Amino acid sequence: MAHAVVHFEIGGPDDRQLAEFYGGLFGWTMRPVPGIDYTLLDTSGGEGINGGVHNSADGAPSITFFIETDDLQAVLDKINLLGGKTVTPITDLPGMVTYARFEDLDGLVVGLVLGQDDPGAAGQSGVPGPSAGAGAPVDWFEVLGSDAERSQRFYAELFGWKASEAGPGYRMIDTGTSKGIRGGIGGGQQAIWATVYARVPDVDAVLVKAEELGGARELGPLAVDDHMRTGALRDPAGNVFGVYSHGPH
Repeated sequence: MAHAVVHFEIGGPDDRQLAEFYGGLFGWTMRPVPGIDYTLLDTSGGEGINGGVHNSADGAPSITFFIETDDLQAVLDKINLLGGKTVTPITDLPGMVTYARFEDLDGLVVGLVLGQDDPGAAGQSGVPGPSAGAGAPVDWFEVLGSDAERSQRFYAELFGWKASEAGPGYRMIDTGTSKGIRGGIGGGQQAIWATVYARVPDVDAVLVKAEELGGARELGPLAVDDHMRTGALRDPAGNVFGVYSHGPH
């Protein structure tokens, strides 16, 4: 099974505050799940992946993207052999999803989710994709570790991801499937995170709006080349979330 990045979650001490922040910032639609402390979000961007907002168990900020696999225990065993560790053991939410979380070599938390052979079955693969609309699609994931080559080797050995050079210390990642989203793995001591990016028309305008809504500007806008700009914000819980714009060549 190819290991696609298929879902993301945003956590903090106040899920309602976070849902309002991201809904107002990106035009996302929020739908609380009855009976549990969880809000599903539809980016309404027509492509990319959807996510969720929840109260973290200890109130700590967290952004986690989830990688699909058909054998959670085998992946967790391999993670431990490679120097990572299990954070959340295999957890089954009947009729919804089976998942786990791990820490990589930098202590960055990443999720695993059990895929379904039957796309129509209950579970992660049965969750609808983003609806069409004017929301900002989430279509990129990123891991920045303290040692770019070490991080790249870890994820390649674990998931079979293919990397291509995209600049000093940064590689574009192909997960080997058209499902989910693509991403990048890099490194550096000043920024260490695992997060996702939303594609927006204007990076600077979004960073300004994030500040107005109670967040903060983490970095940017930064020009990657003549047609691409990137940036990152901190939401009210302190999570780092990426944004980028991609204009015509």
